[in-house]
Amino acid sequence: MIVGQTRSMTSFLQQHGYLALLLIGIGSSFLPIPTEGAYALAGAMCTVGFAANHTLNLVWVIVWCAIGGTIGGIMAYELSRSAGRTIVDKWGKYLLLSHKDLDTSEAWFAKYGTVSVFLGRMIPVVRALISFPAGLARMKRLPYVILTFVGSAGWAAILAGIGYGLGTKWKSIEHPFKVAEYPVIAVIVIVFAAGIWHRWHSFHKAQG
Repeated sequence: MIVGQTRSMTSFLQQHGYLALLLIGIGSSFLPIPTEGAYALAGAMCTVGFAANHTLNLVWVIVWCAIGGTIGGIMAYELSRSAGRTIVDKWGKYLLLSHKDLDTSEAWFAKYGTVSVFLGRMIPVVRALISFPAGLARMKRLPYVILTFVGSAGWAAILAGIGYGLGTKWKSIEHPFKVAEYPVIAVIVIVFAAGIWHRWHSFHKAQG
């Protein structure tokens, strides 16, 4: 199965080149699509030793990945920003959210949004989620777009750079990153569960 997926990804990148990277970047910005293998493969495909007909350039690989990540990030941000307050108005009591919570999140992002968005773009799993709280908190657009581009470029540069250095051995990068995702997912689940418990407790305490 892995071999088949690798061949499919290789074929996809060979046929569509930078367009493929653009689409992968867009999707991975708001969906948990693993980019490690794709970006590392793209970096490897920039080397002469990988294929006789290599057509990709490392700099352009990074640029197009960053552009795709930024487009996808903007889409998720705008969706969250435009629909967030409406969702709270209609279903806030079921989600244990209020406008006060949104005001608090806005204040938090005003202080720490820069670090959160930049680093969030370079952490597996988190990079697919960070746009939603940023939009919900109405983080300023220009800083968000700039940080999303820079963070996406940094993530692509790391992976494509490693793939470029490994050449035909690029697949060795997949397993370490896959293993690293598990503790990240575990932390997210724990924080999410703790947040729900805290909100539930506070909600019922206020009602009582």
